[in-house]
Amino acid sequence: MTPNISMQTLGAVVLAMTLIVIGDAAGKALTADGFNPIFVAWARFAVAALVMLPFSGLTRAELRAFVDWRIILRALLIVGGISCILTALKTEPIANVFGGFFVGPIIAFILSALLLKERASLGRAAMLLVSFGGVLLVVRPGFGMQVGMGYAVLAGCFHGSFLVATRWLAGRYRPRVLLFSQLAIGGVVLLPFCFASMPQSFDLQGSSLILISALGSAAGNYLLVRVNRHTPANVVAPLVYSQLLAATIIGFVVFGDLPDSVALAGLAVIILSGLSSLWLAGRPVARA
Repeated sequence: MTPNISMQTLGAVVLAMTLIVIGDAAGKALTADGFNPIFVAWARFAVAALVMLPFSGLTRAELRAFVDWRIILRALLIVGGISCILTALKTEPIANVFGGFFVGPIIAFILSALLLKERASLGRAAMLLVSFGGVLLVVRPGFGMQVGMGYAVLAGCFHGSFLVATRWLAGRYRPRVLLFSQLAIGGVVLLPFCFASMPQSFDLQGSSLILISALGSAAGNYLLVRVNRHTPANVVAPLVYSQLLAATIIGFVVFGDLPDSVALAGLAVIILSGLSSLWLAGRPVARA
């Protein structure tokens, strides 16, 4: 039987997605002010790691997690995803970026079935195929596709893989260990790449945006880790579509960005297919 999706799970994932979009919106504002995307990504990891450290509850035994290749791989996936999406946000509207980013649930669905042996129904596979059609309407490969949208798609591939890695490790490590490990490893990995673009000083606005970007992303990812402890990755994946609504609303309110008619159609297709996939995930499977 496919697991039922509780209102608590639904609310947690929707809140997580909204927090992550808020973090990315702050990151977009920083890049619009001239900050390098890689520096913004590093600041997000480093600041969140410093804030999280006193609350992580790390024990000496848990320090071994930082040399576990699985933990390192998972951290590198989210580093790649955040670096790519911030690069995309520098030049593209936030809703369009998240539209391209939504190859992620498709990647998560496929990998969770292949690697984690989680159930993959034909109906949900069909809905994800429809969703991919919506992604193509937003990205428009071969029809004036911008470099930024290529980064958005690459970010989605990283993030879909990250979701599966999170589900893979969720039962082996505490949520706070998983979150702190990705933040600390991300900060260390990105540091050498942002020395040249490190600002000499920060004003109040820049400091506030860095804090919002770091804490929004960290809080959203912490909620996702907790959800993944008891919910299969291919069930969580459709819920991630709520991110599109948050991205469209926040993009319009904060930046005045509104996708064109083709992109809006693509976003609508993605959202409807995500809702259909969510409905299929909650249906009981009839026994023969």
